[in-house]
Amino acid sequence: MASSSGTSSGSSLLQNSGSEEELQALMDQRKRKRMISNRESARRSRMRKQKHLDDLVAQVAELRKENHQIIQNVNITTQHYMNIETENSILRAQASELSHRLQALNDIINFLNANTGVFGAAGVGDSSTFSPEPIDSFLNPLSLSYLNQPIMATADIFNQY
Repeated sequence: MASSSGTSSGSSLLQNSGSEEELQALMDQRKRKRMISNRESARRSRMRKQKHLDDLVAQVAELRKENHQIIQNVNITTQHYMNIETENSILRAQASELSHRLQALNDIINFLNANTGVFGAAGVGDSSTFSPEPIDSFLNPLSLSYLNQPIMATADIFNQY
C-alpha cells in the first residue's frame, strides 16, 4: 500500500504541476493580453497627443495670420492719421495766413476810412461821398500786389523735424 500511496502522491504532483503549468500559461496569456492592451492604449494616447499638437500648430498659424493682418491695418490707419494730421497742419497754416491777410486788409480799409473818408467815413450811406478812384495809388488795396501772393504752406515744412 505504501507503493500505491507513493504513486497516488506522485500523480497528485503531476496534477498540481499540470495545473501550475496551465495557471502559468493562463497568467502568461493575461500578461500578453494586458501588454497588448497597454500598447494599444499608449498608441491611442500618442495619436490624441499628436492630434492636439497639430490643432495647436494650426491655431498658432491662424493667430499669426490674424496678428499680421491687424498689424497691417494698424500701419495703414497710422499712415492715414499722419496724412490727415499733415493736411490739418497745412490747413491751419493757410487759415492763419488768410486771417492775417484779412486783418491787414481790414487795417488798410480802416486807415483809408479814417484818413480820407473814401469808403463812407464822411457820410454813412451817402453814395455821393464814395470816390471810385483813391487819392494815392499806394493806398489803393487793389494795387497792393504783395497781398495777392499765393499761400505757400506745404507739407514739406512739417516734414523737416
